[in-house]
Amino acid sequence: MNTYSRILRYIKPYRKQLFLSFVFLVFYSIFSGLSIYLIVPLLQTLFGQTSSIVANTTSTKVIDVLESRILNFFYHFVFVEDKMESLMRINLIVVIAFLLKALFGYAQAFITAHIEQGVIRDIRNDVYEHLHQLPLEYFTNERTGNLISRVTNDVNIINNGLTQSLVSLFREPMLIIVFLGIAISISWQLTLLALLIFPFAMLIISGIGIKLHKESGVSQERMADITSVLQETIFGVKVVKSFAMEEFETNKFKKVTQQFFRSVRNISRLHKLAIPTTEFLSIVAAVVIIWYGGKQVLLDKTLEASAFIGFILAIFQIMPPIKELSGVNNRIQESTAAGKRLFEILDIVPPIRNAENAIVLKEFQKEISFNNVSFAYTALTDNSKNDLRFVLRDISLSVNKGEIVAIVGSSGSGKTTLVDLIPRFYDVQKGTVTIDGNDVRQLEIKSLRDKIGIVTQETILFNDSIRNNIAYGEAEVSIEKIVEAAKVANAHLFISKMQNGYETVIGDRGTKLSGGERQRIAIARAMLKNPPILILDEATSALDTESEQLVQQAIEKLMEGRTTIVIAHRLSTIQKANRIVVLHDGKIVEIGNHSELVEKANGVYRKLYELQFSEGMPSAQA
Repeated sequence: MNTYSRILRYIKPYRKQLFLSFVFLVFYSIFSGLSIYLIVPLLQTLFGQTSSIVANTTSTKVIDVLESRILNFFYHFVFVEDKMESLMRINLIVVIAFLLKALFGYAQAFITAHIEQGVIRDIRNDVYEHLHQLPLEYFTNERTGNLISRVTNDVNIINNGLTQSLVSLFREPMLIIVFLGIAISISWQLTLLALLIFPFAMLIISGIGIKLHKESGVSQERMADITSVLQETIFGVKVVKSFAMEEFETNKFKKVTQQFFRSVRNISRLHKLAIPTTEFLSIVAAVVIIWYGGKQVLLDKTLEASAFIGFILAIFQIMPPIKELSGVNNRIQESTAAGKRLFEILDIVPPIRNAENAIVLKEFQKEISFNNVSFAYTALTDNSKNDLRFVLRDISLSVNKGEIVAIVGSSGSGKTTLVDLIPRFYDVQKGTVTIDGNDVRQLEIKSLRDKIGIVTQETILFNDSIRNNIAYGEAEVSIEKIVEAAKVANAHLFISKMQNGYETVIGDRGTKLSGGERQRIAIARAMLKNPPILILDEATSALDTESEQLVQQAIEKLMEGRTTIVIAHRLSTIQKANRIVVLHDGKIVEIGNHSELVEKANGVYRKLYELQFSEGMPSAQA
């Protein structure tokens, strides 16, 4: 199934609205054609040709009978002895015809807009929902700006293409059929002559559309580049300023905007080429028609002047729909290119998803176990099972309920990767990770993660109130419980001093708060969740001494009665651990408590410990 067909499948839920839109479109087309068709009998009557109208009533053909009845109706209704009365009646007919045309046109356009905007909303929601099903590794490998561009810019391109083309694909062919039928009823010879020019126009327009499709894809990639650069510099504005790199970043941004400019300029050129090409070919056809039709009127006397005028009006009414359809192909090519980028995301099968008959983890009872676990980030390999670059190798470890286990090791030893396997942010290639004997891959993901609280050094908060940030993930919770959690996390005091207290909005990523304040909000959030399993990933390593003390106190309260796995640089936390697991190059090289490990001559832990205190630092790699 091609991309545009996949986009149109989103229309299925709106079948009733689509049918109603089609009904209004039929009436719109009828009154559009009627307003032109009635000009011929009116001109004939004004030119004194009313006798021919009455004579035609003897015909047995349905179309002739219908035409004669319509003409006789207008003859008897419009033309009376009082000329001013006749003029007023003519004006009344014109006003009614155009009013009905406008009303049906508005109704059709409004309903169609409802369908189009609903389709765009559904596509955007599906992409966003699917993004949440993708693993962390996908977001590590994909540029954030590119994802933002796809969900916003690419969907808007589909919107523009779908909004305009969907209406045109229904309305314009119907108008062409109506006006073409009028033209044929007047003179099939002239109509055939007019149609001879159309294949040439369609051939040229098709060639333009192919080029436009290719250039649209390039344009969307360039917009993704702009979004990426913009996002990086906004998030990293402090770094940019501290290194005085404003000029460098400005030049980089100018470079990508120049590339986007060139691509959009090419698209604009192709767009502008399609419409005048169609207009030129239409004028050529019109000139030929006027010459040939004029000959029939003036020399051959085979066509009445009033009929020829009606024919010209009908043919010229065909030209705008044809011109609009020429642009539809281009818009479809653009929206198809954007749709491909979106469906690239939707077509990714999430590797981490619930197994069939997944087990609901109701409570944590015994232990977390790593059984001969080896893990590799697939993005770092050539996806060959024989060439995996393992960052964890043959890890076997059990963490009993209520136990505090510290994970230490040098940077890149695999500490964070190891704990990320517990909530199943990644799946192992070898071995198993189990909770109470159940492979985490067989557990329902939500029930698994509901049992785990995570506090990291890089605290992620949202542009919302403090209250909602603390209550994140909890559907219904009282303010009293939120305040209680904040007090335990040593956050209540600074929250109370804010003008709006717990309703204070803290800005993007919590930028209105200090690092220590953000960390305490995160601890309060974990405290409110009240999970039986707690993961602390270097939660205090980036704080000043005062903030560290407050956060450390909050962490100790949070750890009480919970199974805790700590990745820490702080000796005070490590010393309270029941066991310390030392990682080196993805392997467990030592296990024991602080006293045991520090006594090991030439031990990895002892070296980290000595390095910390020999440099006189408040924190180190241990």
